[in-house]
Amino acid sequence: MTETTKADEIALVLERAIVSGELEPGRVLRQEELSERFAVSRTPVREALRRLAALGLVSFVPNRGVRVRTITLDELHEAFLVRAELESLATEIAASKFTGEDLQELEEAEHAFSAATQALRAQPQDDDDRWRLTHDWVVRNHGFHDVIYRAAEAPLIERLAKSARRSFSGHAVWAPGGSETDALYERNDNEHRAIIAALRAGTPAGARALARDHVLHSFELLAHVLEQFGSGERLRAERA
Repeated sequence: MTETTKADEIALVLERAIVSGELEPGRVLRQEELSERFAVSRTPVREALRRLAALGLVSFVPNRGVRVRTITLDELHEAFLVRAELESLATEIAASKFTGEDLQELEEAEHAFSAATQALRAQPQDDDDRWRLTHDWVVRNHGFHDVIYRAAEAPLIERLAKSARRSFSGHAVWAPGGSETDALYERNDNEHRAIIAALRAGTPAGARALARDHVLHSFELLAHVLEQFGSGERLRAERA
């Protein structure tokens, strides 16, 4: 295995850990610790960190090393606005291309996402297993939308949209927070099903509108959970 391949694998593992919140914003990533963890030299580790920096997930701080990047609530909102436009466009394009097999794959992805949502909601807020469940929730959510990207066959739109969605960067664990949070989770899940129905009906404009609203509502869910965990005020304070 080449060092380039190792760097790819390390970058992917760290990206998933950052997006899920396992590696929280502000966390210092030490090259020596990562080298030991992945049983490699520091060369592929440095390359992996450079790739994460290019994606905006980490930053190199002089005399302090590499830190998981913290972005503001406004920046998160902007990222979701961009993603909403691009993802809705991809969904509109995909609507006229979806096959029966694509719809079946999307249905299966939605079932997996719904199960991950229910599992996450069922966990107590202070349960350490939430990190694993959050990671699974993020992966299953991305899996749903990735089916649509594949069907759309629009690689530039897909690349830009996925870049925007990386900005989430695990600012909060998606966890239970009462009836209001549960209602937002339920809406999020139901919107996946509505998108499937529009794609099954072959209505591009309807599918696009549903996808756009869904992404914007996802930000509302994120912002609400951030407030529940007291992260919203911290993120607003970091605007200065």
